Amino acid sequence: MRSRFDEQLTKLNDMMVEMGALIEKTITLATQALKDQDVELAKKAIAFENDVDQMEKDIEALCMKLLLQQQPVAKDLRLISTALKMITDMERISDQAADISEIVIMMAGAPYIQEPEKIPQMATATVKMVTDSVDAFVKKDLQLAKNVIEYDDVVDGLFDEVKFRLIELMRADNANGEQCIDFLMIAKYFERIGDHACNIAEWVIYSITGKQVVKP
Repeated sequence: MRSRFDEQLTKLNDMMVEMGALIEKTITLATQALKDQDVELAKKAIAFENDVDQMEKDIEALCMKLLLQQQPVAKDLRLISTALKMITDMERISDQAADISEIVIMMAGAPYIQEPEKIPQMATATVKMVTDSVDAFVKKDLQLAKNVIEYDDVVDGLFDEVKFRLIELMRADNANGEQCIDFLMIAKYFERIGDHACNIAEWVIYSITGKQVVKP
């Protein structure tokens, strides 16, 4: 019985990695679409949202099966409940990557007032956070989960830089206003993705230690 249970836990880990990879691809496509003003690429990023939604349903079904049929002990119960919490944040990350792509489509056709240098840096940072948070879950790596939470300061710092620069551009010329707001919304979505990655890392810490992270 335990052998079968362990096999299903391994399957759960594999599915979590697969869902994480889908999210990473969605963020990467959305970022490339933004840099290149590529509408077709943005549409591909949006299409991945359906795959992520299906992964969420499949993982939820497996978790419920494990809970109802296997009667897991406390440590395993925390791991399964953590996976259920994680996929909610992972699905929201996918939604926000799709939201970024939708803004990219709306901005298509007009030249950028300035190259969005810091925003792709935010994207790279958030992809790292998502990847590391899922890896921390699979590897049961407490320090990696803590590193993800600390790394959120990088994303927040980049967001502040983007925000201040966009304010400067709007003050310099009111005609920049609409595009500046679009860029600010995109940056805010990346900042939120970082927050969701932090949530995932906090649940990983709970699954390992049995203690919830107390936010300051």
